[in-house]
Amino acid sequence: MFQTRTLTQVKAQLNGGLIASCQPVPVGPMDKDEIVLAMALACQAGGAAAVRIEGVRRVQLVADALRIPVIGIVKRDLPDSLVRITPFTDDVIALAKAGACIIAVDATTRRRPTPVQDLLSAITSNNALAMADCATVGEGLTAHNLGFEFIGSTLSGYTADTACSEDVPAAADMVTALSAAGCWVIAEGRIRSAADAAAARRWGANAVTVGSALTRLEWMVNSYVTSMGMVE
Repeated sequence: MFQTRTLTQVKAQLNGGLIASCQPVPVGPMDKDEIVLAMALACQAGGAAAVRIEGVRRVQLVADALRIPVIGIVKRDLPDSLVRITPFTDDVIALAKAGACIIAVDATTRRRPTPVQDLLSAITSNNALAMADCATVGEGLTAHNLGFEFIGSTLSGYTADTACSEDVPAAADMVTALSAAGCWVIAEGRIRSAADAAAARRWGANAVTVGSALTRLEWMVNSYVTSMGMVE
């Protein structure tokens, strides 16, 4: 299992690095624990600085096998809130016990079942580091001021006031503004290629998370099929 390290050590390990989000298409043919573990091991072998894993069981499976940090989340579809990423303190506690080095939570201003401050308190009291998944610069700054160590552009483009096409590049302006304000920024969302990841670093991102373009085979194959179908 990945051993607890100080914030300084974790930032040094992640700085300038790639975080691979190993989350298969839900209920797809690759949505199996053993495949997620294989993905995570392959990403580590390829030089990833960390992996992002959904689900307590999978976090524990991966954390037990990898040397690099695991960013843990739990996704839930709630009847009375659009918040999906680690919405409850019980989720935080379970992820910490499973070995997550960093725990990410939705830190948007949307209606939510648990205040962001309570989630942060649960993360710190369980000896994990805290990441805020945000949609706007304002949310990122608020999370930074609350004490979140890592600020992600994860939800930019995926909330009602930031909604955009999947074809729109990642949130360059958001990453640049948060970096300039002194946040430790993880660029995430719609980063489709190595060139996109390099661009995110130029915007000021300390680290870059890539998910679908690495670990959702259905999406990757479909992008090729679609592009080839456009050729006359």
